Amino acid sequence: MWDRNQMAARAAQELEDGMYVNLGIGIPTLVANYVGDKDITLQSENGMLGMGPFPTEAEIDPDLINAGKQTITELARTSYFDSAMSFGMIRGGKIAAAILGAMEVAENGDLANWMIPGKLVKGMGGAMDLVAGVGRVVVVMDHTNKHGDSKVLKECTLPLTGKGVVNRIITNLGVLDVVEGGLRIVECADGVTEDQLRAATEANIVD
Repeated sequence: MWDRNQMAARAAQELEDGMYVNLGIGIPTLVANYVGDKDITLQSENGMLGMGPFPTEAEIDPDLINAGKQTITELARTSYFDSAMSFGMIRGGKIAAAILGAMEVAENGDLANWMIPGKLVKGMGGAMDLVAGVGRVVVVMDHTNKHGDSKVLKECTLPLTGKGVVNRIITNLGVLDVVEGGLRIVECADGVTEDQLRAATEANIVD
């Protein structure tokens, strides 16, 4: 199966030249390291357009952070602005895609990624705006939780971030698309069989 970096590298393959893309907190932030030579502009909702990869020890600038408060690098074309401008871009449909983490995804594309009832959370962040305003939503997450239970479900059990918003799911076991009637397997991770992927998935998988 894929590790976190391999999942991020696979997610980076979803990006095409000229795209403006938002990276969510968690595994999606690693995608910045795998953009390569593609002409991609990464947006962070805390007010940065043009994020570079994570810094080396010598490059760390504590004033340059992403939405997850991780230190990042800037590019020659990087620009900075306030949150109102940032969310104006998101709500105005200017961001082509968002790559987000998730706690649960349902077979109809419902997404739950902002809270667990009873647990202290800092807030929903920009997730609800992102899933409503961007052109395409790709989720990157582990396929099962720490107990081995599927996180790719028939129906989400946690509070929703958005209904029917997810287009593609990339997990440590493979890649699935949300299609009519359920999910379709696009690709299995290294060393994972289709039978293993199906067995780990509660959601309906269509042929």
